[in-house]
Amino acid sequence: MASIRILTTIAAPIERCFDLARDIDFHTRSLADTGERAVAGRTTGLIELGESVTWEARHFSVRQRFTAKIVAFERPTYFRDVMMKGAFKSFEHDHRFESRDDQTVMIDEVVLRSPFGPLGWLVDRLFMTGYMHRLLERRCQAIKAQAESIVM
Repeated sequence: MASIRILTTIAAPIERCFDLARDIDFHTRSLADTGERAVAGRTTGLIELGESVTWEARHFSVRQRFTAKIVAFERPTYFRDVMMKGAFKSFEHDHRFESRDDQTVMIDEVVLRSPFGPLGWLVDRLFMTGYMHRLLERRCQAIKAQAESIVM
């Protein structure tokens, strides 16, 4: 099992950050280089509790599908998505948001496990954790840039 934790401080209201993190259209734009697109379930707009989305994208030169479901939701401070189907043995992503000094602290915590027992553990340690950390960090920075660019 591998864990990833990313903290991002954003000079924007908590509600805006929360909604960007669950916006399917923004997600697609922020990861356009992977060809990521929503192909089933909720495919546009803001995903809600109990809804799922199936993403299709190219990672490691292979087209893959990943279905995640929102299993916990407390707007605007928290939501959790869990992999229902995909390449991992398990994948859980907690999205937390805290207001601090007129800013939002966005905390992404991911716990993942690749299949194939000890070989999967080795893949997670040597490769997958770094790859996923970079991908999630890029997404967090896209949320930050978008949230801070909106003038109210």
